Amino acid sequence: MLRIRAIGSAGLPVLAGLLSPIGSDALAQAASEALPAVTVEAPQTSRPKPIIRPSRLRSASTARMAKPVAQNAIDGAGGQNNTRSAGEVRAGLIQSPAGQTATTIDRSQFDNRPAFSVSDVLRDSPGISIKQGNGPRDFGISIRGSNARNGFAIRNLVIFEDGFPVTQPDGLSRSDLIDPHAYGAIDVIRGPSSALYGNYATGGALNFRTRPGGTIDGVEYGVDGGSYGYLNNYLAAGKKVGNFEGSLFASDTRGDGYIGNSWFNTQTVNFLGTLKATPDDRFTVKIINNDLSARLPLRQSLNQYYQNPFQQGCATGATAVAGCPTVSLFNNGFNGGKDTETATQAGLGRNDRRTIVGGRWEHDFDNTMTWRNQFVFDDRNISQPTGTTSAIGDFPSYNYMSDLTKRGEILGLESTAFFGAFYNTLTASSDTRNVMPGGRATLGRLSSNLYSETTNFGVRAREELKLTSALTAVAGIGWETTLLRGINTAYSYAGPAGITTTTPTTADRQFQNTAPELALLYNLNNEWLFRGRVATGYGTPQVSNLFVAQTGLSGNNTQLQAQKNLGYDLGFDWTPNSALKLSATGFYEFFRDELVSQATPAGSPNATYMFNAPRSEHRGIELAADWKFYPGWRFMAAYTYLDEVYTEYVENITNGAVFSFNRAGNKIPGISPNELTARIGYDEFTGPLTGLGGFVEVQWKDSFYMDNANLLKAPGYELVNVNVHYKTDLVSDTFRSLNLFLEVRNVFDRTYVASANNIANTVTGAGLQNPASLLANTTGSIYAGSPRTFVAGMKVAFK
Repeated sequence: MLRIRAIGSAGLPVLAGLLSPIGSDALAQAASEALPAVTVEAPQTSRPKPIIRPSRLRSASTARMAKPVAQNAIDGAGGQNNTRSAGEVRAGLIQSPAGQTATTIDRSQFDNRPAFSVSDVLRDSPGISIKQGNGPRDFGISIRGSNARNGFAIRNLVIFEDGFPVTQPDGLSRSDLIDPHAYGAIDVIRGPSSALYGNYATGGALNFRTRPGGTIDGVEYGVDGGSYGYLNNYLAAGKKVGNFEGSLFASDTRGDGYIGNSWFNTQTVNFLGTLKATPDDRFTVKIINNDLSARLPLRQSLNQYYQNPFQQGCATGATAVAGCPTVSLFNNGFNGGKDTETATQAGLGRNDRRTIVGGRWEHDFDNTMTWRNQFVFDDRNISQPTGTTSAIGDFPSYNYMSDLTKRGEILGLESTAFFGAFYNTLTASSDTRNVMPGGRATLGRLSSNLYSETTNFGVRAREELKLTSALTAVAGIGWETTLLRGINTAYSYAGPAGITTTTPTTADRQFQNTAPELALLYNLNNEWLFRGRVATGYGTPQVSNLFVAQTGLSGNNTQLQAQKNLGYDLGFDWTPNSALKLSATGFYEFFRDELVSQATPAGSPNATYMFNAPRSEHRGIELAADWKFYPGWRFMAAYTYLDEVYTEYVENITNGAVFSFNRAGNKIPGISPNELTARIGYDEFTGPLTGLGGFVEVQWKDSFYMDNANLLKAPGYELVNVNVHYKTDLVSDTFRSLNLFLEVRNVFDRTYVASANNIANTVTGAGLQNPASLLANTTGSIYAGSPRTFVAGMKVAFK
């Protein structure tokens, strides 16, 4: 009825407008009969007047309207759509660039479940792998295996939030600040992407989109709670009032953890506000703050994992049961005798803060050109006693970018052009201090100090050209200079008094990288979209990587090179109707100087060591399906096959003498060859049970090698999750809706490996590689996954 009334009320003035010239002509004709005849010249056809906005005066240059271009039938399929403004097109370069292999995970896929971390939502995209990091919501996120070979945090991909970069200039990203309840959608962009996103985008990019204020349109409060003391209270508020739209999200999350010494307490605040100051100017402010206080268990060896996966009975080193990992701490904090302690006894953990403040100004010169300027301040403050040492430091960074997006025509062909420049920098001084006995992560003397500078600057350009009504070509290129400067000062202490000796190591490296890309999109018809792409990526090492030797001690590793990859993608999307979508992509990527990390020997002050593998190859297949095969029923699946091997790499291992081993043809460790997430669910849309639904979900991760020699494997697993949920609209002047859910995770209580860092191979004095049975005793690698858990939640929306 509302729609009918709206049409009717709109139709009255339209009808009156159509009738009014008829009435005027009739009256003029009647009046002319009583007047003498006159001769007049026929008026010339009037020229259409340019449309000028009455809100303000324009200069002569901006008042001219750009030549209109024809509409494009391809929209949302990776092609152009000239009904969108240049500003909307610019936003699309972060969400789903034309020609790129991309998946968008919509909020509807996780709104009715307890989404504790990115692990719960990103698995819905093919190409994504997740492993547990060093903290409750700290996860290693990989695209096509990009981060599987790193020991902590996120590398080899670039992360944005609402278009603002949350990857720092040194390439480090962390997922601690991500509470999935805050987001409306997540864009997963796969494949080498440095032409558009610059340094570190060898694997691709992620863009997390918070919910616009107008979508929330009020206040929502939710609470999730479950096993192992888990409790998450969160609030979302948003509104669109006039020319301003804003949203605020806040959450308080805490729990005891399912592994010994893994309790956590973290708070997140996330704000997005946009003001349309004039018809041509938009100002956006982004603020994120996350505080984390957590205790952290030690990583186990494979044998320890089999003995005691959840590290129970590990109160002290003296009373620890089998399977408890331990660390050896200097009794005096700098040299001499040591005490063996567990993580609980030593008080290992993390106390971090992350603050991001960003601003963006967008100006429309006309209806086809937008200029965007963006600045981000990102501060990462850490105190991380995670083993024998504690990393302490403040890492403030600054990121500025400016770009133009222009829509128009080239030789009569529809065109979208993009050109931008950027500059970002991070300067920090960080300490590594010894942890000593006494509990509460008592700090001893300095182990090392690192002064570091990381600066990136460059330009990028992109052109999307519609060659025919069905064929779109994309070409892009990026050029970037990276400056790495650092002084690492290692401290050693002699005698009971600790006479100090310092050993400085310096680095001053400059890298210049260029990344071209080409893509073709062919829209055969409304059902079939074919895409092909060839693109490049690059990633420089981190300054800290330059100062860690293979032994895990401070040393000279300044010969590290930037990694580069050249990738080929070929795929299709088939959408025969609104109920079914199938996507398939095959890719082949060639790496040079791939940066690979592995765990250092137990007790080392640095947990990981970085090296270059001269040549390697990554290939695989990504499949996605979304099928609403019967009213209320929905099947979704995301499958990834990866085959990643060294093609040129000789590893040198020292045990007295130096022994060399050719790893060509070996699998790159940390890469699971098969991963699948599949879900079948039902939701009732009619009748008295409207809003009631549920699903069954299966996760499968194949076993994978943990070492370069391919002697030891981490076991794979299959998990089953079950969910029941209910959502209903409420008839009230105060409440809008109620959402309830209950989820059982790991229904069959499987014990599984949630994370396994790569380990180093060792040799005997005779130069023979130690077998898998000995490698299985190498600590510093494994975290177990969660046993069976129950999580229930409720969310109420207020008007």
